[in-house]
Amino acid sequence: MPKYLPKYLPKYFLAALIVFSCLSGPARAQDAAAPFDGDLQRLAEILGTLHYLRGICGSNEGGKWRNEMQALIDAETPSGDRRARMIAGFNRGYNGFQQTYRTCTPAASVAIRRYIDEGSKISRDLTARYAN
Repeated sequence: MPKYLPKYLPKYFLAALIVFSCLSGPARAQDAAAPFDGDLQRLAEILGTLHYLRGICGSNEGGKWRNEMQALIDAETPSGDRRARMIAGFNRGYNGFQQTYRTCTPAASVAIRRYIDEGSKISRDLTARYAN
């Protein structure tokens, strides 16, 4: 595991996924906006960014970040506009950095560290705020 990828990161993503799966109850069947949708969209965008940047930086993780996004969608089970917004966030993160970086650079490595930190913080905050 690279030095700049915290060993605890997968635990936070897993914790966030568990929280989201617990929040997906009968009231969610109507697909109404949840109070944490903005955070979910941001997390989706970060996952898209990491999917692209980790790929060009030779992490040999394959589809890890895309799989994390799929797990988030599976846990949250959004439909309609909510699902479309989450997927659009992932694609926005991926495409935005695809236009900026063609190869791994020191700036791309810094961006990776920052997005991992931000994604971890969002996951921790959501878990702390909505887990019961």
